[in-house]
Amino acid sequence: MSSLEISSSCFNLETKLPLSPPLVEDSAFEPSRKDMDEVEEKSKDVINFTAEKLSVDEVSQLVISPLCGAISLFVGTTRNNFEGKKVISLEYEAYLPMAENEVRKICSDIRQKWPVKHIAVFHRLGLVPVSEASIIIAVSSAHRAASLEAVSYAIDTLKAKVPIWKKEIYEESSTWKGNKECFWASNS
Repeated sequence: MSSLEISSSCFNLETKLPLSPPLVEDSAFEPSRKDMDEVEEKSKDVINFTAEKLSVDEVSQLVISPLCGAISLFVGTTRNNFEGKKVISLEYEAYLPMAENEVRKICSDIRQKWPVKHIAVFHRLGLVPVSEASIIIAVSSAHRAASLEAVSYAIDTLKAKVPIWKKEIYEESSTWKGNKECFWASNS
């Protein structure tokens, strides 16, 4: 069972707040057209394969935009079990030139399908202990539907098309796992 703690120590019930913002008669506070144009920012795709521990905060910061009201994330982590076996860690390898190219294609496909602003795809390589992230995908958009659908598409397509291999390391053994979603896997 999870719990939510709300601290009210910094809220004073006797503090009176104005019902509407104060009127400002000086037009110097109105943003100029030039200022609004500077808010327009170039869309970016950030792709990273790394042996370093992944940070959800760092990846989500990369897709923040004042033009967006939604940031959607997918975080894939190492779980401690698979088919009744105790998993110690996962190990990932990738054919980097092709993997990076395939992720770029996924980003391009996303931009064709949904009105998104920024996309970040970070995948860890090497050993990934239990509870740590192996992949983080972050997408920002003006509204939630586009970023949620884009993140789902990104992880599904990545698992199907990107040449990344996973080794599951158990207490007593280990095994390289074929990704049953990838297009090159045999259906036998």
